[in-house]
Amino acid sequence: MAGVTLRNVTKRFKNVVAVNNVNLEIRDKEFLVLVGPSGCGKTTALRMVAGLEEITEGEILIGDRVVNDVSPKDRDIAMVFQNYALYPHMSVFDNMAFGLRLRMLPGTIGRLTRRAETRAINDQIRKRVETVAEMLGLTQLLDRKPKQLSGGQRQRVALGRAIVREPKVFLMDEPLSNLDAKLRVQTRAELIKLHRQLGITSIYVTHDQVEAMTMGERIAVMRDGVVQQVDTPLKLFNEPANLFVAGFIGSPAMNFVPSLLEGDAGGGYVNAGSFRVRLPDCMVKSSSKIDAYIGKEVIFGVRPQHIYDKYKSLVPATADNMIRCNVDVSEPMGSVVTLYLTSGQHFMVAEVDAETRAVDGAPVDLVLDMRKTHLFDKETERAIFDEGTVRDAD
Repeated sequence: MAGVTLRNVTKRFKNVVAVNNVNLEIRDKEFLVLVGPSGCGKTTALRMVAGLEEITEGEILIGDRVVNDVSPKDRDIAMVFQNYALYPHMSVFDNMAFGLRLRMLPGTIGRLTRRAETRAINDQIRKRVETVAEMLGLTQLLDRKPKQLSGGQRQRVALGRAIVREPKVFLMDEPLSNLDAKLRVQTRAELIKLHRQLGITSIYVTHDQVEAMTMGERIAVMRDGVVQQVDTPLKLFNEPANLFVAGFIGSPAMNFVPSLLEGDAGGGYVNAGSFRVRLPDCMVKSSSKIDAYIGKEVIFGVRPQHIYDKYKSLVPATADNMIRCNVDVSEPMGSVVTLYLTSGQHFMVAEVDAETRAVDGAPVDLVLDMRKTHLFDKETERAIFDEGTVRDAD
C-alpha cells in the first residue's frame, strides 16, 4: 500500500485554472473524500492522480515515487467511474478479470512454452475473481451480462474489477450518483466495510456532503480549484474555517445572519436587529481575535440543529439566548420538524423536536445553543473563533 501526496499541484485549461496550487497528503490506508460543488476541480484533481490529465505545475507522489511522467497503467492504481464502464458483451466474470488478464498475460505470452504455464495464470485469475465476487455477493451473478444486472449490482461489479487488481490506491469518481436513494445508503455502508477490510488507500470524489460526512476519515473541501479545509467530518462540522465550509457542510445548511458585534463590561453580544443574544464568556475570553471585531459588522452563524423549541430545549432558556421568530412553513420529518422562519429581515431554518408547539403563521420562541454558534469576518469570510476558543466551560 502507499500514501498519495500532491505538492503545489496546478491544472490550467488555457485561461481557466481548474486546480490551483493544491497541497494535500493522503495517508497510507486512509479514506479521504474530495467534496465540493460542480466545477470546483475535485474530479480534475482525481484524474491527475490517475494520470488521465497532465499536471501544469507541481508534483504528485504515490508512495515515495513521483508519478508526473508515469503512464496510468504503471501507477498501480484502480479507478471506479460514475457510469460503471462495464463491457456489455462480457459476463460479470470476464469484466472483473479483464484488467488482470491484460496485466498478467501480455508480458508472459512470448515466453510461454507450455500450456500449463498459461493454465496456472488463468487459475490464479479465476481464484482472485471468485474471492472478490464472494466478498461482494456476486458469486451467483458471474455468468450474467451487465444488462441483466440492477444498478447496485453493476456498481459492485465495477468495484470488484478494481479490487481484483490489488492496487496501491483506489480512486472513485462519484460511484454512487447513479443509484437511487435507498441503494445509495446501502452501497455506502458496503464501501466503508470494504475499505476497513482491505485497508487500501482510497480517494473518493463526491458533490454530496452527506456521503462525505458518513464515509470519509478526513474530508478535503474544494471551491474554485482551491482546497478550503482538510479535516475530520466532525471538525469540519463544528469548527469550519470559513463561511463556505460552514455553509457547504451540514444539512440543512447553517444559518447566516449579518449582525453587529457589541461588547461591554457584561460580555459580548450579537445584535442582529430583530434579536440580540449574548456570547458565552468562555468563548469571548479564550478567543484571540474577537476584541478586534467589537463594534464591527460580522456574520453570525448557527446550525438548524442547534436551535430548539423553548419548551423542548436541551439548553436552559434565558433572556441571553432566546429569540422570537415567525413560522412560515413547518415540515414534519418524523423524528424532527424542520421550521422555516422569519426574524425581522432575516430568514432562518431550525430543526426542532417532533413534539414542537410551533404552528405555521404564528410566532414561536426559540433557544440558541450559543456555545455552538459561529462568527465570520464579513470581508474575508474567515472564522473569527479559532481552534483555541473554549466552548464548553461553565
